Amino acid sequence: MLKILAITILGLILLSLASGVIFLFKDSDNQKRVVTSLTVRVILSIALIAVLVIGYLTGQIQPHRF
Repeated sequence: MLKILAITILGLILLSLASGVIFLFKDSDNQKRVVTSLTVRVILSIALIAVLVIGYLTGQIQPHRF
């Protein structure tokens, strides 16, 4: 369940990144949507780190060993 949540958040981060690039090239006068996209991306990144840490601490996500 936590892995699906992490992958979903990662997809949302990529979607926010793509929308920010589109807004950057499309809106030359109003930069508010670009800043909003960056804010959303930062919040999602913090949420992804939190999900990964919780998953590691609970044992649901294990690092690969060589």
